[in-house]
Amino acid sequence: MSTNNASLAMQRIAKLVDENSFMEIGSLVTARSTDFNLTAAKTPSDGVITGHGLVNGSLVFIYSQDASVLNGTIGEMHAKKIANVYDMAMKMGAPVIGLVDCGGIRLQESVDALESFGQIYAKQVAASGIVPQICGIFGNCGGGLSVVPALCDFAFIEESKGKMFINSPDAVKGNRADKCDMSKAEFQAEENGCIDMSGSEDEIIAGMRDLISMLPLNNESDVYTDECEDDLNRACENLSTMKGDPRYVLSEISDDHIFFETKAAYAKNMVTGFIKLNGMTVGAVANCSEVYDEEGNKAEEFDAVLTAKGCEKAAEFVQYCDAFSIPVLTLTNVNGFCNCQCAEKKLAKALARLTYALANATCAKVNLITGQAFGSAYAIMNSKSLGADLVYAWPEAKVGMMDASMAAKIMYPNADAVELKEKAAEYDNLQSNIMSAAARGYVDLVVDPVDTRKYLIAAFEMLYTKYVSEPDKKHGTK
Repeated sequence: MSTNNASLAMQRIAKLVDENSFMEIGSLVTARSTDFNLTAAKTPSDGVITGHGLVNGSLVFIYSQDASVLNGTIGEMHAKKIANVYDMAMKMGAPVIGLVDCGGIRLQESVDALESFGQIYAKQVAASGIVPQICGIFGNCGGGLSVVPALCDFAFIEESKGKMFINSPDAVKGNRADKCDMSKAEFQAEENGCIDMSGSEDEIIAGMRDLISMLPLNNESDVYTDECEDDLNRACENLSTMKGDPRYVLSEISDDHIFFETKAAYAKNMVTGFIKLNGMTVGAVANCSEVYDEEGNKAEEFDAVLTAKGCEKAAEFVQYCDAFSIPVLTLTNVNGFCNCQCAEKKLAKALARLTYALANATCAKVNLITGQAFGSAYAIMNSKSLGADLVYAWPEAKVGMMDASMAAKIMYPNADAVELKEKAAEYDNLQSNIMSAAARGYVDLVVDPVDTRKYLIAAFEMLYTKYVSEPDKKHGTK
């Protein structure tokens, strides 16, 4: 154990790990450079505490930066200690958790520090897809260091002192920190696409512990991460009335109502996160058109369309799940694409990335159509044609090219209102009705919302042994 028990860096570790489980590695390491009056006395542990411990009984490797030592700056030995943690984590098949509180690269060590800093990037890339990587930002995380949480699988930020930025707000032309502090947790959580959760120090550490408990420890671990004491056949009442907010649906169908949402404040019209089904961790991707508060009141509303940010968020999440063989459940309720100038700039590429992620994923994939499933937007959202193993739908769901009224107007441009209404009803019955899609094999089963949980559990248990042999290639290009 470290003798530096009073430091914030050690206090954060103590909160994160199970009691008395942390063992420090490299506590005697100090800076090698003596330029600019650097001495061992001034750089205890070279500003970072590294080691291993247990989180709910599972092995994890940790590095925690100590801002009391040269402002937590990264020097040569500091970086080598972090690189060593990554090497050990990959050998043992255990997650890496980084607790960041850093003043950037240590200027006194110049090129030695810069070279070692690149080693951290390299180790993160090497560990990607092998062990989960989690980052918590408790102080400054600026410049090149902001790449570290971006390379991690999950990132958390403390709401009052945590700051993440490439360029400080005052260095951005036309901007001032007192006008818009772009480094603040709220801005970063909503805008940069890296942050999964913001909150107090205790809240985000608790969130890290909850997340670790849901994830496989490495890419060869089992996705059955827990015992299930919940009723496997539990009825889920009122699901269809809340289909616009998938957070409610996912919480209802999950074991003990557990839902861990990722990137909660970013692209709210697309929900991603983890649920449990009979103890199995399942990644969920869902279209969202409504957000309800804790009292059941509608707080926000969105169009049921795919957006660039939403697609990027979903694609990254699906790729993570596939890397660790975590099954994917999609909840589909979408009727088209976002229609604005900004969407025309970015949406095609984002749609391609989500399409690629879902089609390329070889993990178990189940799609549940909860509302509308229209046009190319539906094809992208884990449709049968894209490779979904099973497609289920609720009875009131609709699958087709577009809304029946719109289709009638296009097919019968000269019809009056009465004829348009008749043709829309005919189109809805013949083309958009869920039974039409089921009759053609595009939907495998129409399930009552109340029975959703038991059908999904049965589906993923059947798919547990799924194996796909892929053609040889180095990698895809999306």
